[in-house]
Amino acid sequence: MTRAVPKLLIQSSPFLRRGATAPGLMLDVLIGLVPVVAAAVWFFGISAVLVLVSATAGAVLTEWIAGPRPHGRNPLRDNSAVLTGVLLGLTLPPGVPLWIAFVGGVVAIGLGKAVFGGLGQNLFNPALVGRAFLQAAFPTVMTTWSASGGILTIRSSNFALPFMHADAITTATPLGAMKFAGEGTGWLDLLLGNVNGSLGETSALIIIVCGLVLTARRAFDWRIPASIVLTVAALSSVFWLVNSERYPDPLFMVLSGGLLFGAVYMATDPVTSPVSPRGAWVFGIGIGVLVVLIRLFGGLPEGVMYAILLMNAATPLIERIDQPRALGRTNRGSPAA
Repeated sequence: MTRAVPKLLIQSSPFLRRGATAPGLMLDVLIGLVPVVAAAVWFFGISAVLVLVSATAGAVLTEWIAGPRPHGRNPLRDNSAVLTGVLLGLTLPPGVPLWIAFVGGVVAIGLGKAVFGGLGQNLFNPALVGRAFLQAAFPTVMTTWSASGGILTIRSSNFALPFMHADAITTATPLGAMKFAGEGTGWLDLLLGNVNGSLGETSALIIIVCGLVLTARRAFDWRIPASIVLTVAALSSVFWLVNSERYPDPLFMVLSGGLLFGAVYMATDPVTSPVSPRGAWVFGIGIGVLVVLIRLFGGLPEGVMYAILLMNAATPLIERIDQPRALGRTNRGSPAA
């Protein structure tokens, strides 16, 4: 016996559904990170695996202990803790002690998400909260860059005991060499990843390809990374044209450091970025402007992390200003005639 179709069906919104779920979106991004992780292992060896596992372990453990359990559900089922740990690990130097990477994962979930009420409630990107904490607590370790090695490379500094000095051979990143020594890096090396830096920021080509794939799968709003890259390229072009001997060229500014990684994987976090198209452009442009200003005039060679966190804080204001007019009402809020 078939049930008759009602003449009038009453149900609550939303009426249009994409079929996308939070676990599915997180899994899409995790899959999109596989080539980046593979490149990190290729350039930095087993140390990259150890750092990624440590950061992820700290995030997953903290989510399991402190994560909300609505209706008794497993707090790890949405894949967000794993994604946060992997993203955090990819922002760390390859020689960072494993206990520091673990602490970063704990802080990323504990202070970056759990204190706000869990997934969807956080104001700041959790992975960047963990990275900012480590930058403030362990500035020397977080700015000690070891050279890339073979795929089997294991750094002794990874096993340094808590609060003990970690021996490491330091090298300069492309941004550091440019800012403090005026030495440039070839764009081909930046594109392929034959440079020093954090685990996930070296190969610009891989990040670009992964970003295009994720855009095609609608894993994030393409306007955010597009506006960031275009703003950095345009603003840095102005400074470079004014004084090419002092300021780096726009191609170097786009391909170096964590700009592309941050634009594709960090700034596009749907919880901490505006949801409207116009708001996404404002958000991305703000990040791009801050990155250029911090890189060129700040005390640190890199500014992507701080730029994204600052614009995360501005997201509620952007969404409030850009809030669309309610249907049937004028701009002043009174009913339309």
